[in-house]
Amino acid sequence: MPKKPLNFLCISTYFKGEDFLKSCKAEGNNVYLLTKKKLDQEPWPWDFITDTFYIEEWNQSDVVKGIAYKFRTIKFDRFVALDDFDVEKVALLREHFRMPGMGRTTAHYFRDKLAMRVKAKEEGVNVPEFTDLFNNETINAYADEVSPPWLIKPRMEASATGIKKIHSKDELWQIVNELGDERDNYLVEKFAPGDVFHVDGLNVNGQVKFARVSKYLDTPFEVAHGGGIFRSASSEIGSKVEKGLQKMNAQVMKAFGMQFGASHTEFIQSKATGELFFLETSSRVGGANLAEMVEAASGINLWAEWARIEGANLRKKAYKLPKTNNQYAGIVVSLSRFEHPDTSSFTDEEIVWRMNKAWHIGLIVASDSSERVLELLDQYTKRIGEEFHASLPAPDKSL
Repeated sequence: MPKKPLNFLCISTYFKGEDFLKSCKAEGNNVYLLTKKKLDQEPWPWDFITDTFYIEEWNQSDVVKGIAYKFRTIKFDRFVALDDFDVEKVALLREHFRMPGMGRTTAHYFRDKLAMRVKAKEEGVNVPEFTDLFNNETINAYADEVSPPWLIKPRMEASATGIKKIHSKDELWQIVNELGDERDNYLVEKFAPGDVFHVDGLNVNGQVKFARVSKYLDTPFEVAHGGGIFRSASSEIGSKVEKGLQKMNAQVMKAFGMQFGASHTEFIQSKATGELFFLETSSRVGGANLAEMVEAASGINLWAEWARIEGANLRKKAYKLPKTNNQYAGIVVSLSRFEHPDTSSFTDEEIVWRMNKAWHIGLIVASDSSERVLELLDQYTKRIGEEFHASLPAPDKSL
């Protein structure tokens, strides 16, 4: 007897998650998409979507009423947030409609950088020294006890958006005062130079089912604020750092109450001491085409498997991870001075993916050799810098 289709309402205010939608439909489910009207011309996989609901801008009350109206004739079984900025909004929707999945309290640990640090510290996970900006005396004590430089960060932005580097107590107070009534939405933490890693994973029944460790060859902060070229590559499997980050990622997932789904978590290794620190996490697939890089190395499509995990959880069935590969992969992406850059001159057999996005150039390579991946990324970065690269100033959302 064929299984009854489940009704998934996938919510994204950005264009992403196409493979999630395809996989969800391929599992025999009905896929509904809630997105912004301005994204109606994006190449969504329309053949896999049962119906689409549009909003102009997100108004929580209006969205609740709209979903409630649709609920009269469609019994939704699951709400899924495909983008980081939708995680808390969808958590509120789940609580209103008593839908299974991550509620607001847990979602906060995967969106609010201050909540992440407080919880991680409580659970014994190593984090850089930090403080909130609520109390003047607390800020002064922090600035006197923790030596600069520091980073001031918005609690709810994604990636490196809105982050500023601060070199003195006077500069810190200048920025805090400029923030005015918005200061409670920020935190400050110790800036520790080091290598930044990301762990992209899948979680099932409160356990990490799959995780792959990679290193940013240029940190997101450096790329965003220096107009650089974005690069990341798989870490050496079985190395001391890779094992340490696998263990630390599992600690974070357990501490934050992750039950099932995808996660993207970032860590830093101090150049001075080699110590590993937790930076931030999110309950979604990593952006910047990192999912494609992880798939090139492991054979695991994070978006597709996340959809399978959601379905298995709803049906109370065991989820089985496909066979994984232990190759290495790397990605290089840059803004391009050409609208449609010609990458045909890049001919190495290790190339497995080419970016198709206006005013961008990007390549992913895969190999059995980590050294070969890094060698190609170095070559391509030099060529892209000379022949294609363009840069824009980072958006400043902090003041």
